Amino acid sequence: MRMYRPLLISIIFFSSITSAANAQDVPANFSFHGSGYGHGVGMSQMGARGMALAGESPTQILQYFYKDVTIEPRDDSKIVRVNIGHLLSSAKMSTSTTGAVIELFSGDIGNRVDAQPIAVMPAKATLNLSLLGSSVVPSVSVGKKTTSIVKGRSFTIRWSGTRDLPGIDALVAVTQSGATKKFRYGQVQVKVVRDLLLGYRMELTNSVRLSDEYLWGVSEMPSYWPIAALQAQAIASRSYALSKAGIYRSACDCDLYGEISDQMFLGYAKESEKKYGAIWKSAVSDTAGMTITQAGLPITAYFFSSSGGKTESSTNAWGSEKPYTQIVDDPGSLDPVLNPRFVSWDQSISQTSVAAAFLLPDVLTLEIVSRNESGTVAIIRATSSAGVQISLRGETFRSRTKIPSAYFDLVSVQN
Repeated sequence: MRMYRPLLISIIFFSSITSAANAQDVPANFSFHGSGYGHGVGMSQMGARGMALAGESPTQILQYFYKDVTIEPRDDSKIVRVNIGHLLSSAKMSTSTTGAVIELFSGDIGNRVDAQPIAVMPAKATLNLSLLGSSVVPSVSVGKKTTSIVKGRSFTIRWSGTRDLPGIDALVAVTQSGATKKFRYGQVQVKVVRDLLLGYRMELTNSVRLSDEYLWGVSEMPSYWPIAALQAQAIASRSYALSKAGIYRSACDCDLYGEISDQMFLGYAKESEKKYGAIWKSAVSDTAGMTITQAGLPITAYFFSSSGGKTESSTNAWGSEKPYTQIVDDPGSLDPVLNPRFVSWDQSISQTSVAAAFLLPDVLTLEIVSRNESGTVAIIRATSSAGVQISLRGETFRSRTKIPSAYFDLVSVQN
């Protein structure tokens, strides 16, 4: 898990600062120099890689980064609902697997086996899903011919082999927002939700078994990394998913987002990686059921790419205490061989982006007010040309401006 909700800290007004600065006084850009990538909370993936190369086991890696935890087996056979398309106005599904079919059912039918499809599509046909008001209008395209199907607020989509060719391991392609991903397992649900800003939109979710069908598709670490690091990642990803499973979120019609707000879920693309996909599947299988727990419950096992030399606590990053997060040394992140891109970084952020981060019309100056023990920026303060001052957590600023990490220094302003 790589990101969290931002938190506004304070707003202060200073009437002593001139309320009308000249346009040339407002910097066009702000420059930063830093280290690391991500929020810094939990397991450092680069740190795990370094520890694995040094011969440490998955358990040793996890118990180093997470405080006072136990690694123990848990039942992970439950079905999780993973969002694979958020706030959509349209989407398409198809299969090119010979002999396979796609079946469309009205409503959210769960695991019912007696439901009858309202449409059956052969290979090479395309199921189109379009939003019309508060309803989804499905249609089927075969060649140049398109046939509409009765509209509704929710649908379920399944895929399989034909009666003559049972057991076909079909793949379906889901295209939305200009991207296409392939899925092999479970089923897809389509549901209309109402967003406060956008109005009615579609949510697409993939219901899959957590233990394998979900974890095989989680793409949060390169599959060619040392096996102990991959196994640590598999256990962390399982633990994170178990901590979220069964907690329904109406905004996404899901338990888990398939993006970095939870865990990146690529579906079949992860397990089908040439040569290395099988290694990741093996890491999942070799750690079957193993879960990070505290007080008998799976922890929300946060992880990130790399730090500035020490990990961060959830309290410092987000203002919410998670007793299993802690600040520990992370030398792997500072190894230029392991982490050549983010041992150090330099980035320039536009006036527009910085002002938007602080919800100000412009930013005249920035000041790092304080730092955390980890080395991250604790509080950063902006002053506008009108004299308004707003302070943010360093992690909030990182998240809003999309700089690599909160382990940074201010370098300069550019007019």
